[in-house]
Amino acid sequence: MKEFLDDRDRKANRLTKEKSPYLLQHAHNPVDWYAWGEEAFSKAARESKPVFLSIGYS
Repeated sequence: MKEFLDDRDRKANRLTKEKSPYLLQHAHNPVDWYAWGEEAFSKAARESKPVFLSIGYS
C-alpha cells in the first residue's frame, strides 16, 4: 500500500487552471476549491451559500 499519493494518483480540481503557485499547491486537494472571482461568487449566490475564504498558510 502506498503511504503517499503523488499528483498523478489524485483527481485534479479546477485550481489546475490557475497560475498562482499557492493555488497550484492545492490543485489535487479533495476539496471543490474555487479561486477568488466571479465564478465562486456567482455559485455562492445561486446556492444561497456563504463564501469560505482561505488566506493561505504557507
